[in-house]
Amino acid sequence: MLRSTAVVGAMTLVSRVLGLARDVVLARFGVTAGMDAFFVAFKIPNFTRRLFAEGAFSQAFVPVLSEYRTQREHGEVQALVDYVAGTMLGMLGLLVLVGVLASPALVTVFAPGFWADPQKFDLTAYMLRFTFPYLLFMALVAFAAGILNSYGRFAAAAFTPVWLNVILIAAALLISPQLDEPMVGVAWGVFVAGFVQLAFLLPSLARIRLLPRPRWGAGNAGVKKIMKLMLPGIIGSSVSQINLLFDTLLASFLITGSVSWLYYADRLVEFPLGVFGIALATVILPVLSRAHASGSSEQFAHIVDASLRWVLLIGVPAMVGLMLLARPALSTLFEHGDFAGSDVDMTTLALLAYGIGLPGFMLTKVLAPTFYSRQDTVTPVKIAIRAMIANMVMNVLFVVPLVLLKIPGAHAGLALATALSAWLNAALLFTALQRAGAYRPQPGWPRLLMQITMGVAVMAAVVNFGMPDKLQWSGLDGIGRVTQLGVWILAGVASYLLTLRLAGVKLSTFRAPVDKATGNP
Repeated sequence: MLRSTAVVGAMTLVSRVLGLARDVVLARFGVTAGMDAFFVAFKIPNFTRRLFAEGAFSQAFVPVLSEYRTQREHGEVQALVDYVAGTMLGMLGLLVLVGVLASPALVTVFAPGFWADPQKFDLTAYMLRFTFPYLLFMALVAFAAGILNSYGRFAAAAFTPVWLNVILIAAALLISPQLDEPMVGVAWGVFVAGFVQLAFLLPSLARIRLLPRPRWGAGNAGVKKIMKLMLPGIIGSSVSQINLLFDTLLASFLITGSVSWLYYADRLVEFPLGVFGIALATVILPVLSRAHASGSSEQFAHIVDASLRWVLLIGVPAMVGLMLLARPALSTLFEHGDFAGSDVDMTTLALLAYGIGLPGFMLTKVLAPTFYSRQDTVTPVKIAIRAMIANMVMNVLFVVPLVLLKIPGAHAGLALATALSAWLNAALLFTALQRAGAYRPQPGWPRLLMQITMGVAVMAAVVNFGMPDKLQWSGLDGIGRVTQLGVWILAGVASYLLTLRLAGVKLSTFRAPVDKATGNP
């Protein structure tokens, strides 16, 4: 499991680095109405993609596919793949057609505040016609990735997002400068990127003899089971996405730039979340599904315990480091061209708020698959509803007073509500897992928590002592900022790891045991 997580993490790291490069390129166009319009037009299919494809679909499809692979012949697995592919093409193809035709209605639903600016509203609806088909492409990518992950082929699927970033960077550099509205060129790039990502995975499917031959199969038993598991999972697997989209809806009523500030802050949080949190969740879902299908409850519990230890070992220092380096990192990456220092300040407020929730986001990514691997989609739904209600209440409590009092930074209240609701979601999932008897903490947790606390405290002291203050930072050129940021990131990581080593942390504590019968963790 650790090796597979490292492979997925490495591929995701490449993607995230290119994603940051993409955002640096986009930031040069400034925080404008066109930028806000593009981010909304891109968020709508992305939200739907994560809701259906990477969310409910993957977490319903992978356990069923693992069950077929474990208990049936290859021909039956191929038939399931064919029927799922055909049903997905039919249903989502129709949804995409409706979405393209009704793009103004979708903008009205997801960004009603844009009505006050007809030009921004029309531009968003126009770009949505090119970005919405991305949903279909990425649903099929998630389908292909689920198959490959179930067969232990993690690298190709994890590398796929690289193509999105490469193509969007190319569109922004080569096409956008030729257009009156630069973001339209990037919207065209989204469509092309979806097609390229899907095409990239097809040879990998052919190599394991599971290239789909799409057939309509809504009546197939396997498809029915997946759809049954998906219905409640649509909410349970995507609470964070619903919260983020709700933030966008409210931000559309705030001053121009609020959507963009939240986007750039979220991108920096997504970096460690994607490199480790999502990578670990991607790996453990098929592993846990196999353990459950084979009836190995002890193996299941050990895998969960090891995963939670890794989340805290990496998530807590990532949260502290991200918050300590928030403004220097944002300034280094984005304070170029038309992205002003005031934009850095506003984005920093959002990043500090989002950063609080980073371990909560990671824990949710790991804990939710433990239920889906057991084909329990009801419990996460109940928990997700409670977390979403809490998020909406906190949005009102944190944002409305700032708006009424005309205090700058109301958008940060949205980010803080999302972060706190992530912690609530994770806590409720953890409690429910224990009550179900599926997990009991293994020995050594108090000692581990103390070791992590010591390591984070030393890391924070080193970084806080060494980093230049805001005035000194503003006097540095681009190379100076990159150098300083790199030095103190490395110093923070080194001091944390050294402290853990001196405190007696051993990697063997974080390894799930290997099943001698299968050789799998």
